[in-house]
Amino acid sequence: MKKLVLAEKPSVGREIARSIGSFDRNKGYIDGREYTVTWALGHLVELEEPAHYGEKYRRWSLETLPMIPEVLEERVIESSSDQFGVIKKLLESNCYTSVVIATDAGREGELVARWILKKAGYEGKMERLWISSQTEKAIKEGFLSLRPAEDYDNLYRAAECRAHADWYVGMNATRAMTTFYDARLSSGRVQTPTLALMAKREDEIEEFEGRSYYSARGNFGLFSASFYPEEGSIRFSDSILAQKMGEWKEKKGRVVEAITEDKRELVPQAYDLTELQRDANIKLGFSAKETLDTLQRLYEVHKIVTYPRTDSRYIPRDVVPTLSDRIRAIRESEFSYQADEYLLSGYRSDNPRFVSDKDVTDHHAIIPTEEKVDTKKLSREEYDLWRLIALRFLEVLGEDYEYSSKSVKISVDGSIFIARSSRSIRKGYRSAGESAGIKIARSEGEESYGVDILKEGDEVDLLSVRVRKSTTLPPERYTDATLLSAMEHAGRFVEDESLKGNLSSGLGTPATRADIIEKLVQNRYVDRDGKYFVPTAKGREAVRLAPEILKSPDLTGEWEGRLERIRMGEEDPKLFIRDIKNLSRRIVGDIVLSKERFEPKFKDGKTCPCCKSEMMKFVDVDGTTHYACQRMSCQYEERIVKRKVGGSQGQKRTSIGEDGKVRIVINKNSVRLPKAIYETSVEVVRESKKRGERRDSVREGDKRPYIASSSSLSGGTMADFFKRSKEREEERKRRRK
Repeated sequence: MKKLVLAEKPSVGREIARSIGSFDRNKGYIDGREYTVTWALGHLVELEEPAHYGEKYRRWSLETLPMIPEVLEERVIESSSDQFGVIKKLLESNCYTSVVIATDAGREGELVARWILKKAGYEGKMERLWISSQTEKAIKEGFLSLRPAEDYDNLYRAAECRAHADWYVGMNATRAMTTFYDARLSSGRVQTPTLALMAKREDEIEEFEGRSYYSARGNFGLFSASFYPEEGSIRFSDSILAQKMGEWKEKKGRVVEAITEDKRELVPQAYDLTELQRDANIKLGFSAKETLDTLQRLYEVHKIVTYPRTDSRYIPRDVVPTLSDRIRAIRESEFSYQADEYLLSGYRSDNPRFVSDKDVTDHHAIIPTEEKVDTKKLSREEYDLWRLIALRFLEVLGEDYEYSSKSVKISVDGSIFIARSSRSIRKGYRSAGESAGIKIARSEGEESYGVDILKEGDEVDLLSVRVRKSTTLPPERYTDATLLSAMEHAGRFVEDESLKGNLSSGLGTPATRADIIEKLVQNRYVDRDGKYFVPTAKGREAVRLAPEILKSPDLTGEWEGRLERIRMGEEDPKLFIRDIKNLSRRIVGDIVLSKERFEPKFKDGKTCPCCKSEMMKFVDVDGTTHYACQRMSCQYEERIVKRKVGGSQGQKRTSIGEDGKVRIVINKNSVRLPKAIYETSVEVVRESKKRGERRDSVREGDKRPYIASSSSLSGGTMADFFKRSKEREEERKRRRK
C-alpha cells in the first residue's frame, strides 16, 4: 500500500515527487511505487457565504445583523473544484495507508490541507512533513522523519480560529457599515488600520504649518564644512545670525578636533518578500503587487528564484551545500566576474545573518535557484527584479565593507564647522555591485584629500559662507515601500507593551499585504499619485465611520496573542470564538447607534441625477472619466465619452486613368485643415436602483424614456457584490484593448 502526499502547489508537488521517486504524471497528480503526490492550488476550500445560513442573509439588511451562525461551514471554491475532485477521488480509492500533509510548514499551510481533507470526508491516518526548504536532501530527510499529524492539531485550531474570526468581524462590520450609512463601505481587521495610517498622514499634511530655517556651509578652499549651531543639528532660525554669516569672508579658523575611526558596514541580509517589495518600489518604481506578480513568474515560469511568499531572510544549514551551484547558475550574466571570483577564491557561507536554522520560518529567504539563468528569456521587468535578487545574493556571501572615517571640527570666531571624509579599506560585499557596474551608495561623506591631511591645531582659511534659507516640509505621503514597512512594523503604532510583542509579524502577511494595498486602490479608498498614495474622500470617510476597535493594529495584537496560546494548547478555541461573536455583536451595535452620516467631500464630483447625492469622480483604466453615486440605494454610474464628429478631410480630386480605373486623390496640403471637432456625451454605465426616479436625460437632447436596468443591485451576497465588480473590471479592460 502507498501513501498519498498532499502538497500546497503544483510546483512544490512536482519537486516532492521528483525527490521521492514518483514520475508517472497524470491529471492533477503524479504516481509512483511508494507515493502518489497530488496538490492544492493554494486554498481549494473556503468558508461559506452568509446566504448558506439562511435565505434572509441573501439581502444586505440591518434587520438581519449581526450574522452569528453557530458553526461556520466550508465550501469548495468553484474555480478550483476540478482539482478538489481529483484529490477526493484519490482519497476515496482506499489505495493509501495514510495521507502525508506536505503543505507549507506554517499556520496557513496547515489550514489549507485540513480543510481539504475535512471537506473530502477523509478520516484515516494522517502524517506531517515539516521542512523549511525544498531541496532534494531536505525532502528526503523529511520523509524519513514524518510526524503524526495530531502533533499539529493545535496549529490547525489556531489557523481555523483566525479564519472564523475574520469572517465574523469582517462580514458583520462591512454589512453594517454599508447598510447603515447607505454607502458601499467595507471594513476589516487588516484593511481598516492600514487605511487609517494613510488617512492620519493626510490629516497631518493638511494641518501642517511650515516654518523657515537656515543652514550654512563654509568654503575652506580644498574642502567645505557645515555650520553646526548646536550639537547634532545644522538648522538654526536666527535671521540676524544668517545675515551676519553670509557676509563672512577671509576669516581664520582652527582645527579643534580631528578624529579618525575605522568602521565596518555589515553585509545586508537576504531578501524576504517585504524587503524585496520595498527595494523594488524605491529602485525600480514597482508597486507591491507588480513585484509579487513578477516574482511569481520568476519562480513558477523561469524557476530561477526560490519561493516568493516568505517572511524569512535566512537559509537553513542544509541549503549551504547548494550555494556553489546557485552561484554557477548566474555566471552568464553581468555578475560573471564576482561569481567566478567566489567560485575560485571562496565565499562566506557561515554568516549568522544569513545561515540560521532557528530563524527560518515557513520558507527560507529569496535567493537564486540552481537553474541556469538565460537573461534573454526574461522581460524587462523580470530581468530588473532578478538583478536585484542576484546582486543581494552575491552581497550576502561577501565580507563586511570596511572604511576609515575622519571627522574634523573647526572653530571660526567661536562658531563650529564640521567636515567629514571617508576612505575605503576593504570593499568587501560592495565589490559585487561595482564589478557589475552598479552604483553603490557612499558612506559618511566623500573621500577628501583636504580633510584627510588636517590635524588638531592646524589653521585654515574660511573663504566664504553660503547661507541657505529653507522651509520645513510636511510629512511625506506613504509609498508602497513606506506603507509595507508600516504594516510590517505595526507594533510601533500600539501603546500597550503586551500587544507590541504579539505584532512581531505586523499587519497581514508578506503574502497578503500587496493584495490588501491593491484592494484599497480598487475600492477607490486611495488613489495613486505617482509613487504616493492619496486617500480619497470616500476612503477618509470609511476610516472616520469605522468602529474604533478596527482602526488600530491593537485588535490584531490581541488576536495573535490568543492564537499563539491556542497553538500552544494553553487556551480553549471555543472561548476565543465566543469572544469573537460577542465582539461582532458589539461592532454592529456601535455602528447602529452612531449619530454620524456618510458625507464625503468630493472636490471634483457632481450631483447624482437620480438621488441628488454627491457622485465620486474617477478615471478608469482606459482613461475614461467616470462619475459614480456612492449610495447603495442608488448606485447610478456614468462616464464621459468624446467622439470625433467633424474635421476637413482635405481637397478631394477624382480622375480616370488610361486603364479606365477611377482614382481619388486627397491632398491634405492644398487647404488649411481645421481642428477636429469632438462631441462630448454622457453614457450610463449602471442605471440607478431607484427605478423610474431619474429626472434628467442620459445625454443632452436624448428623448428616450428612462428605463432602469434589470441588473441593478437590490441586495445580494458578498459573492454577488464582488462578481459584479469583477465583471465591470473585465469590461473596462476589454474597452481598453
